[in-house]
Amino acid sequence: MSRRFRIEKDRLPDLPAMMLAIVEALRSIGGSASIQELDEKVIEQEGVTEAEQSYVMQRDENRSRVNYYLAWARTYLKRGGAIINSSRGIWSLTEHGSKIASYNDVQAIFQQVQLEERERAREKRIEQKLSAKEVDTTDIVEPRTDTEIPQNEPEGEENWKSVLLERLGAIAPDAFERLAQRLLREAGFTKVEVRGKSGDGGIDGVGVLRVNLVSFQVYFQCKKWKGSVGAKEIRDFRGAMQGRADKGILITTGHFTSQASEEATRDGATAIDLIDGDRLCDLLKENRLGISTEMIERVNIDHEWFGKI
Repeated sequence: MSRRFRIEKDRLPDLPAMMLAIVEALRSIGGSASIQELDEKVIEQEGVTEAEQSYVMQRDENRSRVNYYLAWARTYLKRGGAIINSSRGIWSLTEHGSKIASYNDVQAIFQQVQLEERERAREKRIEQKLSAKEVDTTDIVEPRTDTEIPQNEPEGEENWKSVLLERLGAIAPDAFERLAQRLLREAGFTKVEVRGKSGDGGIDGVGVLRVNLVSFQVYFQCKKWKGSVGAKEIRDFRGAMQGRADKGILITTGHFTSQASEEATRDGATAIDLIDGDRLCDLLKENRLGISTEMIERVNIDHEWFGKI
């Protein structure tokens, strides 16, 4: 099957083609999937190369171009009523989405959503003019009518993670290793040591994980990278820990290619768990390591209630 889209360093991909690839991927895995499952399935079905997966966004080098534009493709499909997502981040086809059968179908959704976005943008500009007591709307400039992707974030994308990954990118490598050590301790590991010695095959530390009556020695490696970690790095790490540990964990501020994920769980080889930048942010948040959250109270007035007094 010929590929629907390609990822290049400095050109926008064919977004409707990515939308169609998402619909087909959802169909092939039963109609619902997490973001990671969905992205990996699209990458697998379309044969996206490791080189393409290594391209990052210019304004956010911690985010790969393919994952960024797949997020926008999901956003367009959602706004067009073709897919929905649950509070747990599971995406699924709607009745409308299940009927999509061709490129023309998704292109129609893409164009309709763009038309609605342009109209919303125009209305917002008019409101801004009116609020400034400039009631003449003849100077309202229509937005561009090409297919350029908006510069804000796709729906469901969390900007705080980009900020956090930038901060992590600024800390020293040994500090990042200590952060990994602290995170593993919070997760229940004991005897966690940071080694990080040159000539140790890239192994940065070791810890012991006890599960009921059984204990496992786990080696970990930290890669404070921007961009992608490929299958070669997984093989190198496994080679360094061969015969020395029961399991491995590779932690990065970047992301893993689909080939790296496959290599990490290859049959017959020592399993390696992968923690990418997105997952790392979630774990730091869950364990409140350098991150705090606050609930904002919102007061709503029940006008109907007062009217019944």
